[in-house]
Amino acid sequence: MAKQIFINLAVTDLQKSMDFYTALGFTNNPQFSDDSGKCMVWCENIFVMLLTHEKFSNFATKPIADTKSSVAGLFSLSTDSLDEVNSIVTNGLNAGGTEPSEMKDYGFMQQRTIEDFDGHTWEIFYMDISKFPTA
Repeated sequence: MAKQIFINLAVTDLQKSMDFYTALGFTNNPQFSDDSGKCMVWCENIFVMLLTHEKFSNFATKPIADTKSSVAGLFSLSTDSLDEVNSIVTNGLNAGGTEPSEMKDYGFMQQRTIEDFDGHTWEIFYMDISKFPTA
């Protein structure tokens, strides 16, 4: 089996969250989805599990963080172009997300940040490694 990453997020409104992640470009895998959780696919090996607070609590050993007021993690997704970065963030904003900061340009990498309804923070970036500074 190939190595995969599953990011599990506690969400307050499962359908609204699924619609938001669909707008970002994720697709739903119904095989791993039900009324308390939705499996959203970014690519072949990256999945985001959107879980109701009740379902998330079944897996967690600590209280669920209030990600609207505190950062619990920064999740980053690479793209093939700056146009794709802009398209993804624009779609997310149109679906109700928020952009908490301006685009960052590091020369070799451009990054925009978007937050979902629960405050989960996503960094969408394009990196051109040929522009990476050399010593």
